[in-house]
Amino acid sequence: MPGSRDVDESKRATLRRFAAFGAASPLTRFRDDADDGDRNDARDAIAGYLTTTPGAHFSKVRDDLQLGTGETQHHLRELESNGAVESRKDGDYRRFFPAGRFSEFEQVALGYLRRDTARGMLLELLRTPDATGSDLANALDVSRPTVSKYAGELETAGLLSREDGYAVEEPETVLTLLVRYADSFDADAVAFAATADDLIRFDP
Repeated sequence: MPGSRDVDESKRATLRRFAAFGAASPLTRFRDDADDGDRNDARDAIAGYLTTTPGAHFSKVRDDLQLGTGETQHHLRELESNGAVESRKDGDYRRFFPAGRFSEFEQVALGYLRRDTARGMLLELLRTPDATGSDLANALDVSRPTVSKYAGELETAGLLSREDGYAVEEPETVLTLLVRYADSFDADAVAFAATADDLIRFDP
């Protein structure tokens, strides 16, 4: 088993990796020079992490950065109170985003893209727009009622139309989010992005 020193080194390496993104971003414009290095590293790491993983919920931020619960709560509260980060309630979760970077639709979309089944459905419908409920169930290896349940949630959230089969709302926006943040989702999203990124024209 790794000792506490190994765990500490792993945590420091993780924080430094994400802090490099955070320190270079406007999310840290509020930095208090009186903060010590460890506090700055943790806060910069959270800012950097949210830049690469927007829509992450509290537990994911805490666990991926190997932070304590109280530590994560403190830094997220500081980031949010200083206008660097914003959050929205998503069912049982609260999801966090870099402030001012995403529209309400994009925030909602990112929240659902961070749910395995919902993301799988949206991805499959972007691949195969005429997919039926049974097609989706087979592709995702879930039950037909599970597809119906998530289809209802996605429709209520404004991400899916069920007027004539299933159709992704604002498909270009959803596609862009999938491609841009593929690495923060899963291997299927990465594989999809490898074939779809030439369809997306990113802003400079």
